Amino acid sequence: MATVYVLNGPNLNLLGSRETAVYGSLTLGDIEKLCAAAAKKHGHVIDFRQTNHEGELVDWLHEARDKAAGVVINPGAYTHTSIALQDAIRAIGIPVVEVHLSNIFAREEFRHHSYVSPVARGVLCGFGAKGYELAIDGLASALTA
Repeated sequence: MATVYVLNGPNLNLLGSRETAVYGSLTLGDIEKLCAAAAKKHGHVIDFRQTNHEGELVDWLHEARDKAAGVVINPGAYTHTSIALQDAIRAIGIPVVEVHLSNIFAREEFRHHSYVSPVARGVLCGFGAKGYELAIDGLASALTA
């Protein structure tokens, strides 16, 4: 049994009430339950976290290096701004899957660039909460390959 970190960035704590036309009506707690079920079917467990602070995400990625087999991350707005997250992902040496609820490429131009994507094992966007489940499935496949 492996542990998968599921890390969530800024404003995702407001899911269910924030821009539901873009992000859907599920809460972050609902998504945590979906992730736990997806991991369980592969014999894994999750460590699910959310923060509005970039440095805390970096610290959690560093921690994952020794405590997790892989990471699913929704960096939120830090996707488009954080070289620190890119450097942390590059440094930890475990697979990371980037996930976004909305299709970032169908939104504002500034959202079309991701600092995370070049160092991620895979990227899922535009599938809503299902993207988290797909990310865990993909990560589980990568861990057994």
